[in-house]
Amino acid sequence: MSSIVCTPPVPAPDEPASEPRDRARGALLGLAVGDALGAPAENMKPSEIRARWGRITGYVTDNPAGTDDTEYAIFSGLLLARHGSALTPAHVEAAWHEWIADRAEGPFKGAGFSERGTLENLRRGLAAPISAQHRHAWSDGLAMRAAPFGVFAAGRPAEAARLVAIDGSVSHEGEGIYGGQAVAAGVAAAMVGAPPTAVVAAALAVVPDDSWTARSLRRAVSVAHRGERAVRSAVVIGGYPWTDLAPEAVALAFGAYAAADGDFREAVLTAVNMGRDADTTAAVAGALAGATRGEAAIPAEWAAAIGPARGSCLPSMAGQHVLEVAELLTGAARARTEPGVSTPASLPTEPALPTPASLPTEPGHPTPASLPTEPGHPTPASLPTEPALSTPTYPPTEPRHSAPAFTPTESGGGRARIRGSRGRSPLGVDRSGVQR
Repeated sequence: MSSIVCTPPVPAPDEPASEPRDRARGALLGLAVGDALGAPAENMKPSEIRARWGRITGYVTDNPAGTDDTEYAIFSGLLLARHGSALTPAHVEAAWHEWIADRAEGPFKGAGFSERGTLENLRRGLAAPISAQHRHAWSDGLAMRAAPFGVFAAGRPAEAARLVAIDGSVSHEGEGIYGGQAVAAGVAAAMVGAPPTAVVAAALAVVPDDSWTARSLRRAVSVAHRGERAVRSAVVIGGYPWTDLAPEAVALAFGAYAAADGDFREAVLTAVNMGRDADTTAAVAGALAGATRGEAAIPAEWAAAIGPARGSCLPSMAGQHVLEVAELLTGAARARTEPGVSTPASLPTEPALPTPASLPTEPGHPTPASLPTEPGHPTPASLPTEPALSTPTYPPTEPRHSAPAFTPTESGGGRARIRGSRGRSPLGVDRSGVQR
C-alpha cells in the first residue's frame, strides 16, 4: 500500500464531473458526514438524545470529525484501489499488519471489539480466516467500511459483495460478513441510479434469505413509512447492551434510508436520532443516500466540516481524505473497462438490477418478488450468497441470543466504550481456548 498512501489532489470544483464520479464522491463524503453527525449520539437512547439536544438537526460539537468508521473505510478504499478485483485475503491480511497491527496505535486502540479481537489474533500469529474467530465477529465493523466496495463495483452488487467478503475474512464471519455484503451491494446499486427499492432488493439478494441480517432488513423497510420510531422498534432487541450488532445496525441504516426515500439529509438525521451505534448507522445511511443523490445532495455546511482523516483511530490514515479515495476508486473502476485492460475471468456477469415497484408499506403487506420474505426463496445463481467462510454458532437466532460472557471495562456497552480503554482487551478467551 505504500505506493498509494500519497493520494492525488481532489480535482477543482469547476472541472466537469461524470455521474459515476459524482456518486462516488457523494457516497464516501456521505459516509464521513454521517459518521461525524452520529458520533456524539453513539450508544444513546432516543430519549437521552432528546433530553440533551432535542432533535439533532446538524453537528452538535464544535469540531466534528469522522471516527473509526471513516478511517477504516479509507483503509479499505486504499487497499481496494491498489488491488481491485484481484484482491485476496493475503492482500488484506498483509495490509492489516503493515498499516494497523504492526504500528503504534492511536488513542482509540484500534477501534471496536471486532477490530481489537482481530488485532490480538493477528499479533499472535493467526491468519485469516482464523484471525476472524473472536467473540465479536458478528459486529458492524465490516459494514462500516463496506461502501468503497460498492463504489468500485458500481452496478455490480454481486462483485461488491464478493470483494467485501474477502476484506472481511480477516476480521469477521457469519452475520458480520453478511452485513458488509448488504451495504456494499446496496451502494453498488445506488451508484448506477437504482431507486431505493432496488437498492434494498440488491442488498437482500446477496445475503442468505433466512439470515438474521435479511430478517432484520426486511422488518426495517416494511415499517419505514411509519418513521424512525417504528424502524427502531422493529429491529432493536430491547435490553441487549451491545450496539454494534451488524444485523441491527445495517437494518437501522437501510430503514432510515428507505424512510427518507433516499433523501440525504433525512436519511442521515433519521439514523442519528435513533441512537444505538449512531455513527455507523448514519455513516451507512449517508453512503447509500450519497450514492443515490450525488455529492450535491450533501448540505454544504456539513460537507465543509469534513477534512483529511486525523488518524485518531488509525494513525496510518492521517491526512487521507475520503474524496481522494473516491477519485482513486472511480479511476480504478474505469481502468477495468478501458481498452487493453483485461477483466479477471472470475468476475461474475450480473443480471439487470431488480427494480420492485414499491417498498412494503405494512408488516403484513405482500412484498415485491425481488424482495424475498420467505425462507427458501431462490437467489439468482449469479449473486453469490455466502463467502467461503464458516458461519459461527454465536450468536444464535436473534430473539434468544445472550450477552457476551466478558464484562466491558466501562458501563454502557458498544464500540465507543472500548475506545479509551487501557490495558488488556475484555475479549477473554478465544475459540481455541487460549487465554489472551
